[in-house]
This record gives sequence, C-alpha cells and structure tokens, in this order.
Amino acid sequence: MSSFEQLKQTFFDECGDLLQQIEANLTEIRDANSTEDTINAVFRAVHSIKGGAGIFGFDALVNFAHVFETVMDAIRDGRIAITPDNIDTLLMAGDVLADLVGMSRSEDGPAEDYGSECRAALEEIMRQNGEIEAFASGEVADDFDDIDFVPVMAGEDIAGGGQGQGYSFVFRPSSDLFRKGNEPLHILRELRQLGELELIAETGRIPSLAEIEFDQPYIGWTGTLRTEALRADVEAIFDFVSGDCELEIRSLTEPPVVELAIDTASALSAEAPTTLDAPSVPPQGASKPVSPAPQSKPEKPGEGRVPAAKPAVTTMRVELEKIDRVVNMVGELVIAQAMLGQIVQELPEHVMGRLMQTLDEVVQHTRELKDSVMSIRAQPVGAVFQRMPRLVRELSAKTTKKVRLEMTGENTEVDRSIIERLADPLTHIIRNSMDHGIESPADRIALGKPEEGVIQLSAEHRGGKIVIEVRDDGGGINSERVLGKARERGLVAADAALTEDEINNLIFMPGFSTAEAVSDISGRGVGMDVVRRNILDIGGRISLKSERGKGMALQLALPLTLAVMDGMVIRVGVETYVVPMSAIVECLRPPRSDVHSLIGTRGMLKLRGDLLPMVNLGELLDVASNLTDADGGVVIITEAGEGVRFGLRVDDLLGHQQVVIKSIEESYGTVPGIAAATILGNGRVAFILDTEKLFDMAAPPSNPKSRTPMAA
Repeated sequence: MSSFEQLKQTFFDECGDLLQQIEANLTEIRDANSTEDTINAVFRAVHSIKGGAGIFGFDALVNFAHVFETVMDAIRDGRIAITPDNIDTLLMAGDVLADLVGMSRSEDGPAEDYGSECRAALEEIMRQNGEIEAFASGEVADDFDDIDFVPVMAGEDIAGGGQGQGYSFVFRPSSDLFRKGNEPLHILRELRQLGELELIAETGRIPSLAEIEFDQPYIGWTGTLRTEALRADVEAIFDFVSGDCELEIRSLTEPPVVELAIDTASALSAEAPTTLDAPSVPPQGASKPVSPAPQSKPEKPGEGRVPAAKPAVTTMRVELEKIDRVVNMVGELVIAQAMLGQIVQELPEHVMGRLMQTLDEVVQHTRELKDSVMSIRAQPVGAVFQRMPRLVRELSAKTTKKVRLEMTGENTEVDRSIIERLADPLTHIIRNSMDHGIESPADRIALGKPEEGVIQLSAEHRGGKIVIEVRDDGGGINSERVLGKARERGLVAADAALTEDEINNLIFMPGFSTAEAVSDISGRGVGMDVVRRNILDIGGRISLKSERGKGMALQLALPLTLAVMDGMVIRVGVETYVVPMSAIVECLRPPRSDVHSLIGTRGMLKLRGDLLPMVNLGELLDVASNLTDADGGVVIITEAGEGVRFGLRVDDLLGHQQVVIKSIEESYGTVPGIAAATILGNGRVAFILDTEKLFDMAAPPSNPKSRTPMAA
C-alpha cells in the first residue's frame, strides 16, 4: 500500500471515531444534556471530516459537510436555537454524512444528488433563522484572491504595520495537523471573515521537487488581522489545531519594546529583568505592510503564544494483523508455561522447591502479559452501540411509533472479535422490540403509558463476562399467542405442559414468528433464532425475561475474549476436558444420600433443599468413567443459559489453568457439546466443553425442545 493510500485509510478510520462523536453528542443535545462543549464537539468533528475530505478530493462529502458545519457554527454562536425539529434534522444530517463517508470509501463514490433532501432541510434552518448563506452553487468557496500572500524566505526579518486595532500572528502547521484531516487554508479563510487580513507565506523551508513529501507542511504564515473581534474569537479559530502547529498571537495595540542585554550584577540586583523590543525594519522592496516579528517572551500574561492544550493520551495506529500475531505468540507462551509447569511437577521434591518459586513468577508475568495484550485488542462496545440510534430513528419513521433509545456503558471494553459479531444480534433484537414490543402511540395512551416508548441498551462487566441488555417498556410477550403459533407449526406437542418462561423462550426456535404479515422489518421467522445461534457460536448465553404489559428484557452474557480463557481441567475416565470458569457456579463432592434416581430423568441432586437436574458427563459423551455407586465423584454446578442450572458429574478435578482457545470447526465442523480445543501442559489436546449444548443433549429424544434434562 502506498503512503498516500495509507493516509487515506487513516482518514477513514478517524472518520469512524468522529461520526461516533457526532451521534453521541447530538443525542445528548436532543436529551437536553448538552453543554457548550458538546455543541463545539459536533462542530469540530464535522469540520475535521470536511478538512480531510478536501485533501482527498471528496467533493460531495466536503460540500455536504460545509452546510452541516455552517448550521452548527450558527448554533454554537446562538444565532440558531436548539429545537427538537432542528436536532432531528441534524441527526439526519449525521446519518447522511456517515453514508457519504462510506460511499467515498468505495470505488463508485456517492451519487450526485445523494443527501439533497437533508441538505435542503439544513439550508431551510438557516433561512428560517435569518441567516444569509449562499449554498446555491453547491461548492465550498476556497477563493483567496482578495488576500495578499507575500512570499518570504525563512530567517528574513518580517516587519510592517503593527498599528491600530487587531492582532499579529504566526501560524506554522506540523505534519500532525495534516494527518488529522485539518486544512490550513480553511483556518485562514475563517480569519478573513473576522476583518482585514494580510498574510506573508514563509517559503524558505520548501525543498527541491524531488525531496517533497505530500504529507509534510513546508509553508507557514505570518499575518496581521485588523478586526474589532475579541482575542477569544481569534483564538477559537485555532482551537482545532492548537496542539498541531506552532502558533503565536499578539495584540497590535501593545507598545513596541526592545530586549536589552543586562549584565549579571544588574540582573541579580533587579527585581525583574526589563525587556524592550526594537522596532522592526521593513524589508527592502516590500510593497505591502506586514506584521511585526513574533515575540517569544510576551510582556503581559495571557498575551503571546496560545496556551498549549491539556496533555493528551499518546496513541498510534497499528494494523490488526500485527496485534493478532502478538496474541497468537502470547497463546503459545501460555502453552509453553503450562508445559514447563508439568515438567517441574515431575522433578524430585528437593529440586522442585526453588523451581516452583521461579515458575510462579513466570506464571504471574505471563498472566500480566496476556492481560496487557488482550487490553490492546479490547474496544469499547460503543462502536456497535452507536449504530443503533439511527436504526431506531428509521424504524420509528416506518412504524409511526415514537421511541427513545437510552444507552449506558458504551465505554465497556471487550475483545474486538466479539464486537465484530455483535452488530447483527443487536440489530435483530432492537427490530423485534420496535415491531412487536413497543405499542403504537394511541395504544400506549389508552394503556396509561407515555406516548413515547423507551428502549434501554446497556453494557457492563460482570463475573468475568460482558453482559449486554436490551430492555423495552412495551407489551411484553403474549404467551398464549406464542404457544398457539408453536402448536400450529408443530414445534411443540399439542398436550405439552410448559411454564411461562418455557413458552417465552419458544421465540428462539427456528422458523418461529408471530407476525401476521411479512414486512421489511420482521415476519420471516429468522430473527431471534439467528440471534441465539450467533451468541452461542461465540460462547455466550442469552436469557429472556418478559412481564405482560410492562415490557421485555433480553440479556446477552458474552466472554471477554475468544483467544485465552481461564478453565477448570477435569477428568472422565482416561479423558481430560476443560470447562470454562465463567460457566461454573460451584463444585462439590455430594454425599451419596443427596444423589437420587428418578423415573424420566438422568439423575437429580439435592442441593440446599432444592432438586437440581444432574448428568453423568461420561454417559453423555459415551466415555468410559471410573465412577462407582460408592464413589459419587465431583459435581460441577453450571449454568446453561436462560437462568437454568444443572450438575455435571465427573470423575475428578485436575485444577484451574489458563488455556488457549483453538477452533476445531474448520477441520471437523460442529461437534455436539464441544466448543473448541486447547493444548495442556503435558502436550495433549483437550476439548473445551460447551455447557449449553451439553444441556440440550441431555434432553429426552421424545421432546428435544424441552429444557429439562431427562432420561434418554
């Protein structure tokens, strides 16, 4: 990839972050939680996208962003009021801007008139508020003919003017300014709008043509701005770039001073050194007045160089492939560490003592290294969450329902491999809530509910997992209707007696739908089944709670990573397996009196007064077990999703261990009850169990849809 293409890729990557900022901040503004900083953040994000798009010649994107930016500028100046209608238009503009970025990324590019309706709505906002701005040409003006650029070589004395109301400034961009998509000429154009601007272009740093690099700024500017504007207004123009350039601003009304050399004795005896600046001499042949030389030691506090921005976190972009290679290397290191531990265990006791201490340190450092590398791959779920407000807006328009989306926990981090597979399930869930859950405004009013429905989307870390919940305040699940549809389609027996929770979970069955007609929103019976399958495929669990007339909540419990995990190594006969620690509730050796054989079940365990289904893992996987009636073995209490718990009876526990997850699907396809494989310290391959699938395997063949493990 050429350096130019790499720069373009960086621009599009940064556009993704900027578009998220626009969506999030406009949502805050709509919810009346905005501040001046929130409005400025939207303006800056749009401005940055426009500047970067101009560099690469994305004219359609630049033209639309210019109109968007102009409206935001009027809002932040108080010339346009923040009203619900205006914010709705701005949210629509954010959607169009995102589409234009995506289209610019493709080879075809956007259609000529794409976004014209939204652009017209933005222009109408300006006209209704008495803002006269000519957008008819469809092009952003970059005309600098009325500004005199006087070229000057670096190092020359720059002098002139310096009298009257206004400011002199020095502006020298750095390469970071270009990489962040900012355009210096746009900044100069904004300065020109404040008053009479005179500029000198510093050309002394321009190298020979063969040495020029396209992404390096070789030209700086020294200028004089005669204006009645306040200093804060001038500094605000440079807000976007203050950390990415050399910048000095000085009032023209300050008296000229000259800096004098003072001997050491005088300097030590004086209360403060006296500084004066000698007047500059105009360069020969200069036809225009120029600004006085910039001063490096301003006399008055607050005058001179613009204060540096607060220290920011230093970041760099790294190709995902490189990070994945490091993750794989850490995985191999975890395996090697486990093998080393196995070897140490087999050494004589007098040798093992010192080695164990060193090995413990290696284990600790390996774990810290693994956690650090995993944190590099971690991304906030906000990258997925920020797609949902647009979905809700579009579905609200199609269904004529009023719905507000509330999001919390957007900064909760999870492995990027999980994030990439979250978008489709969340989209299906929210579409289902909009179509089947939230009632129409008239129905909600009749039920005594607010006209506007609410969907809450949240994320949090809980118990070594990330838990994502979608909750709505709609009508909940109509159990009678669901059961009727299931019987009608032959999904459950006509005489089957199901609890309300079991009925509600029928919506996850393949082909199930209660929609009366097929639409582009739902009704094809592929939504919730896809959700469940996608979540199970990444080792997650999904649970559902519904309260008739009050709403429904869907909860997704997902692993934090798909690369390395903590597992419990278990033994069944001569075979070794791994159970994910996140799926284990507790482990115990029950007395024989607590294990019961009941007709129609594989076994039941009496646990603190309750009876819990229990399954012999060896029997389920057709593996010879060493358990006898006298030896009850160990029972692992695990969760199978949807709030269901059951016991896995195994021969013994071999200990807790970090394991590297190795997929087996590419070589063997899907294996019932097996999620993946790993390599243990002794070099042997062990299967990682899928407790959800094991629970399904334990269901009786006569009713495979049952959620109670019974006798085969």
